[in-house]
Amino acid sequence: MQLLQADKSMAFGLIIIGDEILSGKRSDKHFPKVVELLNARGLQLSWAEYVGDDRARITDVLRRSIASDDIVFSCGGIGATPDDHTRQCAAAAFGVPLALHPEAKRLIEERIADVARAEGREPEYDTPDNMHRLKMGEFPQGCDIIPNPYNKIPGFRVVHGAGAHHFVPGFPVMAWPMIEWVLDTHYAHLFRQVPRAEKAVLVYGQPESRLTPMMEEIEAEFPLVKVFSLPTVADAGTRAHIELGVKGDPEQVDKAFGKLLEGLDGFGAEYVRQ
Repeated sequence: MQLLQADKSMAFGLIIIGDEILSGKRSDKHFPKVVELLNARGLQLSWAEYVGDDRARITDVLRRSIASDDIVFSCGGIGATPDDHTRQCAAAAFGVPLALHPEAKRLIEERIADVARAEGREPEYDTPDNMHRLKMGEFPQGCDIIPNPYNKIPGFRVVHGAGAHHFVPGFPVMAWPMIEWVLDTHYAHLFRQVPRAEKAVLVYGQPESRLTPMMEEIEAEFPLVKVFSLPTVADAGTRAHIELGVKGDPEQVDKAFGKLLEGLDGFGAEYVRQ
């Protein structure tokens, strides 16, 4: 098991691959789930990108993300049908050939045997169908596998520099436990390493333009804090308001939040603490 060292610039990214997402045939469920899995471990998603089933575009996205040295999860396109391109694109982006991974071969053959015996017959590994299934174990040369508890057909992981890319299927029932396994196996040393805090208020009757100079002053004074502003428009049951807050280093958050409240009081603003 290879552990990556923590670094202030280290970030988690997410790539979601598939025409069905971009066409609206299916709704993406990976983004909120990955955010949830990371947040539960004191980690944070820094970026996400969607890309269709186009080899050139997928390869370009992977090359850019590889250059970032981030920790990246890629969901979708690792099967062996004509619209699955992720394995080939990953190999091209890393500049290595595809090769049948011996452990992936063993696991896929286990799956073939499980299915055959469940149907009351002996497995035949050399049929055209089963030989084609082995293509799902052709990964970029030198990678590690990611176990799949749902049907044993693995994903794969490539470590590069300070970062790593992790490739899992598009099916949530497979992808999510595989991502959890990756986090708990390879990145437990990063969990809750950076303490974070967040405090906010709902502000009524104030335009963002009036609040912006105060927000900029707070960020300048407290470099370990980010100020956020989330407006909500009025509707039948809600007054127009702005969720205004600070997040980041706990000690600086306390001080920055105090300054934020002082500024709001100076405006005579109406606000409610969250």
